[in-house]
Amino acid sequence: MTTKLDKVIYTAKAHTTGGRDGRSVSDDGLLDVKLALPKVMGGAGNATNPEQLFAAGYSACFMGALKHVAGMKKVVVPGDASIDASVDIGPIPAGFGIAVKLAIHLPGLDRSVAQDLVDTAHQVCPYSNATRGNIEVELTLV
Repeated sequence: MTTKLDKVIYTAKAHTTGGRDGRSVSDDGLLDVKLALPKVMGGAGNATNPEQLFAAGYSACFMGALKHVAGMKKVVVPGDASIDASVDIGPIPAGFGIAVKLAIHLPGLDRSVAQDLVDTAHQVCPYSNATRGNIEVELTLV
Protein backbone atom coordinates (compact mmCIF):
# COMPACT_ATOMS: atom_id res chain seq x y z
CA MET A 1 0.00 0.00 0.00
CA THR A 2 1.37 3.40 -0.96
CA THR A 3 1.25 6.13 1.65
CA LYS A 4 0.32 9.54 0.27
CA LEU A 5 1.36 12.80 1.90
CA ASP A 6 -1.41 14.85 3.49
CA LYS A 7 0.52 17.98 2.59
CA VAL A 8 3.93 18.77 1.09
CA ILE A 9 6.04 20.77 3.55
CA TYR A 10 9.32 20.79 1.63
CA THR A 11 10.69 19.38 -1.62
CA ALA A 12 14.39 18.54 -1.98
CA LYS A 13 15.71 18.68 -5.52
CA ALA A 14 18.98 17.44 -6.97
CA HIS A 15 20.37 17.11 -10.49
CA THR A 16 22.62 14.09 -11.10
CA THR A 17 24.80 13.34 -14.10
CA GLY A 18 26.98 10.29 -14.73
CA GLY A 19 25.29 7.97 -12.21
CA ARG A 20 27.67 6.29 -9.77
CA ASP A 21 30.63 7.95 -11.50
CA GLY A 22 29.21 11.43 -11.76
CA ARG A 23 28.05 14.41 -9.79
CA SER A 24 24.96 15.47 -7.85
CA VAL A 25 24.02 19.09 -7.20
CA SER A 26 21.04 20.39 -5.21
CA ASP A 27 18.91 23.13 -6.74
CA ASP A 28 20.19 25.62 -4.13
CA GLY A 29 23.84 24.63 -4.72
CA LEU A 30 24.45 23.75 -1.07
CA LEU A 31 25.05 20.11 -1.97
CA ASP A 32 27.59 19.54 -4.71
CA VAL A 33 29.20 16.12 -4.57
CA LYS A 34 31.37 14.10 -6.87
CA LEU A 35 30.30 10.46 -7.03
CA ALA A 36 32.44 7.38 -7.57
CA LEU A 37 31.97 3.65 -7.42
CA PRO A 38 33.70 2.21 -4.31
CA LYS A 39 37.00 0.41 -4.92
CA VAL A 40 35.53 -2.84 -3.59
CA MET A 41 32.95 -2.64 -6.41
CA GLY A 42 35.60 -2.01 -9.07
CA GLY A 43 35.59 1.79 -9.02
CA ALA A 44 38.12 4.46 -8.24
CA GLY A 45 36.74 5.04 -4.74
CA ASN A 46 37.91 8.65 -4.84
CA ALA A 47 34.53 10.23 -4.05
CA THR A 48 31.36 9.58 -2.09
CA ASN A 49 28.74 7.09 -3.21
CA PRO A 50 24.94 6.77 -2.95
CA GLU A 51 25.16 4.35 -0.01
CA GLN A 52 27.21 6.84 2.03
CA LEU A 53 24.71 9.57 1.21
CA PHE A 54 21.83 7.29 2.23
CA ALA A 55 23.61 6.44 5.52
CA ALA A 56 24.11 10.13 6.26
CA GLY A 57 20.54 11.02 5.30
CA TYR A 58 18.89 8.22 7.25
CA SER A 59 20.95 8.79 10.41
CA ALA A 60 20.36 12.55 10.34
CA CYS A 61 16.64 12.06 9.75
CA PHE A 62 16.41 9.44 12.52
CA MET A 63 18.17 11.79 14.96
CA GLY A 64 15.63 14.46 14.05
CA ALA A 65 12.81 11.99 14.72
CA LEU A 66 14.40 11.07 18.07
CA LYS A 67 14.54 14.72 19.09
CA HIS A 68 10.95 15.25 17.94
CA VAL A 69 9.52 12.35 19.95
CA ALA A 70 11.73 13.21 22.93
CA GLY A 71 10.24 16.70 22.96
CA MET A 72 6.74 15.26 22.86
CA LYS A 73 7.62 12.96 25.78
CA LYS A 74 9.40 15.73 27.73
CA VAL A 75 12.74 13.90 27.56
CA VAL A 76 16.01 15.72 26.88
CA VAL A 77 18.19 14.08 24.22
CA PRO A 78 21.82 14.13 25.44
CA GLY A 79 24.05 16.65 23.70
CA ASP A 80 26.48 13.88 22.78
CA ALA A 81 23.83 11.62 21.25
CA SER A 82 24.93 10.09 17.96
CA ILE A 83 24.04 7.50 15.35
CA ASP A 84 26.47 5.30 13.45
CA ALA A 85 24.80 4.21 10.22
CA SER A 86 25.88 1.52 7.80
CA VAL A 87 24.27 0.73 4.46
CA ASP A 88 25.05 -2.60 2.84
CA ILE A 89 24.56 -3.23 -0.88
CA GLY A 90 24.39 -6.62 -2.50
CA PRO A 91 22.62 -8.79 -5.04
CA ILE A 92 18.97 -9.78 -4.75
CA PRO A 93 17.01 -11.87 -7.25
CA ALA A 94 15.83 -8.78 -9.15
CA GLY A 95 19.15 -6.87 -9.22
CA PHE A 96 20.64 -5.15 -6.18
CA GLY A 97 19.28 -4.24 -2.76
CA ILE A 98 20.39 -2.47 0.39
CA ALA A 99 20.17 -3.14 4.12
CA VAL A 100 20.59 -0.58 6.90
CA LYS A 101 21.97 -0.75 10.43
CA LEU A 102 21.66 2.16 12.85
CA ALA A 103 23.67 2.04 16.09
CA ILE A 104 22.05 4.66 18.30
CA HIS A 105 24.01 6.21 21.19
CA LEU A 106 21.96 7.99 23.86
CA PRO A 107 24.45 8.20 26.74
CA GLY A 108 23.12 8.97 30.19
CA LEU A 109 19.50 8.09 29.42
CA ASP A 110 17.79 5.27 31.27
CA ARG A 111 17.85 2.29 28.89
CA SER A 112 14.07 1.78 28.91
CA VAL A 113 13.48 5.49 28.20
CA ALA A 114 16.08 5.43 25.43
CA GLN A 115 14.57 2.28 23.88
CA ASP A 116 11.10 3.84 23.95
CA LEU A 117 12.48 6.89 22.11
CA VAL A 118 14.13 4.67 19.49
CA ASP A 119 10.97 2.60 18.97
CA THR A 120 8.76 5.68 18.70
CA ALA A 121 11.21 7.51 16.42
CA HIS A 122 11.20 4.47 14.12
CA GLN A 123 7.43 4.95 13.70
CA VAL A 124 7.65 8.65 12.76
CA CYS A 125 10.96 8.90 10.86
CA PRO A 126 10.31 9.45 7.12
CA TYR A 127 13.21 7.17 6.15
CA SER A 128 11.91 4.42 8.44
CA ASN A 129 8.46 4.79 6.95
CA ALA A 130 9.87 4.71 3.41
CA THR A 131 11.95 1.58 4.02
CA ARG A 132 9.56 -0.37 6.26
CA GLY A 133 8.68 -3.68 4.63
CA ASN A 134 11.05 -3.01 1.72
CA ILE A 135 14.54 -3.56 3.15
CA GLU A 136 16.12 -4.90 6.32
CA VAL A 137 16.58 -2.15 8.92
CA GLU A 138 18.32 -3.06 12.17
CA LEU A 139 18.18 -0.60 15.06
CA THR A 140 20.53 -1.15 17.98
CA LEU A 141 20.65 0.95 21.12
CA VAL A 142 24.27 0.97 22.25
